[in-house]
Amino acid sequence: MQSDRKLDLNEDDDMAERPFIRDDDRSDDGISARAPLRPQRMGELASLPVFFDLGAKRVVMAGGGPGAAWKAELLASAGAQVDLYAPADELDAEMAELLAVPPVSGRILHHDRPWSADIFAGAAIAVGDVESEAEAQAFYCAAKAAGVPVNVVDKPAFCDFRFGSIVNRSPVVIGISTDGAAPILGQAIRRRIETLLPPALAGWAALASKVRAEVVDRLAPGPLRRAFWERFSDRAFTTRAPDANAESDAQRFVADLARSPEAGGRVTLVGAGPGEAELLTLKAVRALQAADVILFDDLVSDEILELARREAKRMLVGKRAARDSCRQEDINRMMVQFAKAGKHVVRLKSGDVSVFGRAGEELDELHRENIPVAIVPGITAASALAATFGVSLTHRDSAQQVRFVTGHSKQGDLPEDLDWRALADDHATTIFYMGGRMAPKIAARLIANGLPETTPVAVAANLSRDDETKAAGTLASLGAIVAEIGVDRPILIGVGRVFAEHARAAATEFTQAADAMSG
Repeated sequence: MQSDRKLDLNEDDDMAERPFIRDDDRSDDGISARAPLRPQRMGELASLPVFFDLGAKRVVMAGGGPGAAWKAELLASAGAQVDLYAPADELDAEMAELLAVPPVSGRILHHDRPWSADIFAGAAIAVGDVESEAEAQAFYCAAKAAGVPVNVVDKPAFCDFRFGSIVNRSPVVIGISTDGAAPILGQAIRRRIETLLPPALAGWAALASKVRAEVVDRLAPGPLRRAFWERFSDRAFTTRAPDANAESDAQRFVADLARSPEAGGRVTLVGAGPGEAELLTLKAVRALQAADVILFDDLVSDEILELARREAKRMLVGKRAARDSCRQEDINRMMVQFAKAGKHVVRLKSGDVSVFGRAGEELDELHRENIPVAIVPGITAASALAATFGVSLTHRDSAQQVRFVTGHSKQGDLPEDLDWRALADDHATTIFYMGGRMAPKIAARLIANGLPETTPVAVAANLSRDDETKAAGTLASLGAIVAEIGVDRPILIGVGRVFAEHARAAATEFTQAADAMSG
């Protein structure tokens, strides 16, 4: 059950997102709405991630090795006043180089002597880079006696806190900890996150600080503020550094929302790809995590929906067994209705939205209603078919072009306006979408227009999913292949010489099976 309390995750007092589990699906007016996920209790944490303001605070550091140098630079970057205690002849080259150049923030003051018990008074934290266990214990005990949290480099038993890997887009700062168990893993995670966060994010975060007061003053907590910050975040991830107009644009949007809450309404058409969640684009994931309402097709997998914002209303508008399809007019009406109520609507389609997804009809309707709309492309099923068979859809020797063709019309038969003579091209790869029930007719038309019966074909159902099924053969056997896979599943048919190797392997397997049975 969803809590009545509304969370504004864009405020300073951010709540960590809790793990969720799904309630049973529910339906409303004939349209299935997958129920919101209900929160569970927080799982065990190895340590508590916190962000400590060290601006102008005194930090005590002992030791002049490379470990101390890295931490001294890090602490100074956070604005700390670092008092470094180490004899000059014990300074590592890296530490000496650091001391020779003033830090960009804070300061590092070198005291040419060993540390002693009287240095800890007034310190916010203490960091020691010492050799022996005995000295580590002495440093730890002296700091604790002064009431100062302490970290001894590479000696976890004498640490009240740890330094993790850091992704720096200040004022956006991300810390990564493995609780000391696997620092190299932490660094690998940092590198992965680095690739996801554009360097320009720092500029957008700084701009957010400038406009925050106006947002808080003019927009009520809840949907209005979230609408502003979601749109702001979209720009932060999809453009370069904020330009000269960025601040005035943000202020104008605040004014629009304050005057008319519906101004935040918009629609994003998102391609969900063939089914596997890892095949989503990063932009698609961001759209899902910013959605208020998700209108999704039946072919969209649950693992993709799990990536969406937990509070989003999810409504199934595709076809299910024993239930009529939701009419396109109804889908258009819902998109307009929710967007005009100020919601961010994500229309989530399998594959790519611009390939046999009726996106054209939806775009026309949204443009007529003056509703802002964006498109996030997805991996189309033809690309997934090529991947699962390990082929290229084009080849200099066998396929100089590739065509995507719908396998059925509104009337439930083959489209009448297809140029079958042009499709029967032995030097092209043709992919038929939604052609399962029409497979025998497709084969007959292509053969009648001159394509050899021996032309290789590849068929797959539920591409990229755990229950993916695939088979290969020739055009003459296409109907039988599809019948064996099952016409009630989402099927894709590939026709062309790029599938020749798989067709030969299937023929060999069939011959061996026949010989075994006859023997």
